[in-house]
Amino acid sequence: MNVSSANVTLVLQYRDSFSKALTKNVIVVVLGISINYINAGLIRTFCKHQIFYTNPRYILFIHLVVNDMIQLTLTVLLFVLSYTVYRLKVSVCCIFILLALFTTENTPLNLACMAVECYIAVCFPLRHALICTVRRTLMLIGFMWSTTMLSVLPDLFITLATEPLNFFNSKVFCLRQTVFPNPLIIKKRDITYSVFLVIVWITIFYTYFNILFTAKKASIDAKKAQNTIILHGFQLLLSMTTYVAPQLLDLLEQFFPENHIDHGFAFYIIVQVLPRSISPILYGIRDNTFRGYLKSHLWC
Repeated sequence: MNVSSANVTLVLQYRDSFSKALTKNVIVVVLGISINYINAGLIRTFCKHQIFYTNPRYILFIHLVVNDMIQLTLTVLLFVLSYTVYRLKVSVCCIFILLALFTTENTPLNLACMAVECYIAVCFPLRHALICTVRRTLMLIGFMWSTTMLSVLPDLFITLATEPLNFFNSKVFCLRQTVFPNPLIIKKRDITYSVFLVIVWITIFYTYFNILFTAKKASIDAKKAQNTIILHGFQLLLSMTTYVAPQLLDLLEQFFPENHIDHGFAFYIIVQVLPRSISPILYGIRDNTFRGYLKSHLWC
């Protein structure tokens, strides 16, 4: 039995009761709507004021917000469909999974880019305007999407090359491993995620420790800088559990197969939902400039 069939067998064997399934779906939908409502207010505030879309920092931030809205909407939709429709056509599921993977992998890369921008602003303030331009920021966003596409699209090409065409008309429980079942894809995913993990964490540690040291030397309000570092670090830690979640879930599945669905739900909330609730706090509430404009739009 391969990994895909094993996962589907576990889902079939340990399905939730109606009350438990309803509770989980209500939690997920309420969290998704609440976070997307706040994020919609952030996007509205950004679009209404030129001061934001001419600033590279806020452009990176709003790209993160839009990316998170797409990701959260897709994953909530897939979560609800898994309990209602249950099985989807592979061709339809494939589109959902690819878009969800693009946006999920974009988040840590976006946070790393925001860390670099913050590092340049604090450590090289006189050169910040020359280095961080709107044009370069848009090019950086394009590079992010290109990187995630190079990471994810090979899954589709390998599946097209190894599976018969009627596979895409069959119905499956919509998971990455059921849509892209080739074992080579799992090995490729583990290698890619390991590389991303190392690069992003090195970037985060290097930039934020330099920010903190520079703030202290220059007698800047180091406490606020440190709090920002902690929040960014926590958000990144949650986002980057994406890279280790498959291995952790497989490990838990081996020891506690009867709790497989509950573990998956917990990982979904921690890995996919919670990181999307931190961005509004960092820039929508803690940022003085954004907060001032946000108040007039959030309740509209």
